[in-house]
Amino acid sequence: MTFSIVGHCKKTGMLGVAITTSSICVGARCPHARTNVGAVSTQNITDPALAPALLDRLQSGMPADQALADLIRNMENQEYRQLIVIDNAGNSACYTGDKILGIHAESRGIHCFSAGNLLANDMVPAAMTDMFDSLSDVHLGERLVKSLEAGLYKGGEMGDVHSAALLVVDRQPFPLVDLRVDWTDDGAVSNLRSLWHAYQPQIQDYLTRALNPADAPSYGVPGDE
Repeated sequence: MTFSIVGHCKKTGMLGVAITTSSICVGARCPHARTNVGAVSTQNITDPALAPALLDRLQSGMPADQALADLIRNMENQEYRQLIVIDNAGNSACYTGDKILGIHAESRGIHCFSAGNLLANDMVPAAMTDMFDSLSDVHLGERLVKSLEAGLYKGGEMGDVHSAALLVVDRQPFPLVDLRVDWTDDGAVSNLRSLWHAYQPQIQDYLTRALNPADAPSYGVPGDE
């Protein structure tokens, strides 16, 4: 009931996740990223606590495959979990338990990894990593959204998706991008695309407001002068 992609931009060091599912509020549970450390998607029957535990292992110096192996060694209910992870060097890994729902598949690309469950077909993740690999010269957020769109075009889930999220970290301790479509019957991925189109031109403005408010542009709302 979910498909996602984690990615790393070799040029900028950005890390991120794009994800969509048939369930509500996927952005509150599944995508996680930590600046200069890595990005994780924890999905299928989700345990959000697994992501910070995995990121902690990356931060300690473990590469993605070692961190994931160390996590699942003593992980309870591991047969229900699906996890994908990428570290700040672009190394990636995936774990898919024995009781994952429906058609499930995985695909590793260059500085990215995609996986899904309850899919329409097993080619969805490969379509996503192929798209990511073809877009090395664009913003990581755009690469991730386009990859999600490619997965949807390839068939996506067996049913409709209702929520979606995009999470990107850069150099700050807070996310550069954190966009969520918590519920819609009108195309979660297309709604995420609209949010990204609206937010991308304003990214630098919000960074300036956080880091150097004296130079911050106005918000353009009544009372803001």
